[in-house]
Amino acid sequence: MKQVNLAQTPNYGHEAKWKKAKRKINSIIVETIENTPFQFRLYRSYWHYKLTANKKTVNVSTEIRKTHYLTEKPNYGAGIGHQLANWNTGLFFAGYFNIQFAHSPFSTRKWDYFLGLGQGEVNAADLEKNRLFKIVRLPRFDSTNAAQVLLVKNIVASYNRSNILFRMESDQAYEKQWETYKILSQKFFSAEARQKDKIIFAPDSLNIAIHIRRRMKIESLETWKSRGLENKYYSNALSQLLATIKTTKKIDIYLFSQGPVEDFPEFSQFENMHYKMDMGPVESVLHMIYADVLISSKSSFSYKPALISKGIKICPVTFWHQYPPTPDFIMADNDGNFDNSQLAALTITR
Repeated sequence: MKQVNLAQTPNYGHEAKWKKAKRKINSIIVETIENTPFQFRLYRSYWHYKLTANKKTVNVSTEIRKTHYLTEKPNYGAGIGHQLANWNTGLFFAGYFNIQFAHSPFSTRKWDYFLGLGQGEVNAADLEKNRLFKIVRLPRFDSTNAAQVLLVKNIVASYNRSNILFRMESDQAYEKQWETYKILSQKFFSAEARQKDKIIFAPDSLNIAIHIRRRMKIESLETWKSRGLENKYYSNALSQLLATIKTTKKIDIYLFSQGPVEDFPEFSQFENMHYKMDMGPVESVLHMIYADVLISSKSSFSYKPALISKGIKICPVTFWHQYPPTPDFIMADNDGNFDNSQLAALTITR
């Protein structure tokens, strides 16, 4: 099967207006039928399962499964963190359903290349153009509902013919994004793009990165309270980090956010602060990944770098995504407090 050539992957930064409209209409329909009898019944794949379930066709042979692929197309109207969550959902459920994964590119080619996602993968667009392949849309389901997950697994298993591409519904959610973190990290660090990385960190310093998610203008105060953290959270976490960590190196602190420096007075007390408000998104993610310590936010923009990073991560425990149960992920409460002993037990090897 032909694999993705990232150098030839189309740039979807300027999505056609009719595609945006189609995506919006589809999203409205899917959200409308959620938690109703039509959530599954509007899909042909559901009825395929219902009509074949009693014919004992759910045990698909290994050879046929090798020609079954699954993909989830990233939402081109969303940010990179959201798009990566979409992509990662497809990766996880392909493995969970025991079929092959097919790569669907991000809205701009640079992210595929930068993250190494698609490298060595089959391109879903090529399968869609292949007349031998049947495209099967799957219903959106609640990934935390075991009965719904099993239903979709059975829908997938009900197809006993070769050459199937299963397309997950737009914005299919999956909360345990961390379960593929080793794959994401391996892909990133083995990507061709690593040969062109330009890191501003001093190699003889201990480099700390902080990502602060700013409140979006369109957000209500209620939404912000569930998604945001005040500057005091980060300054408290940083103070505790500096008081606990043991190092003979110079410590440099890099703050990644948006807006004027004057919006972050809580950090004027710290030495060697570097405010990176104008750094591009790709470069910001790169430095969050390579930091010795990352203090992340309630945002996929720093959550995904935390999963990929080999450094120490201090993360908000109240974020709706979960984290790997490993010592290098340290959970902080909403005041920025965390277990000092867990941090003290870690050794920085970078």
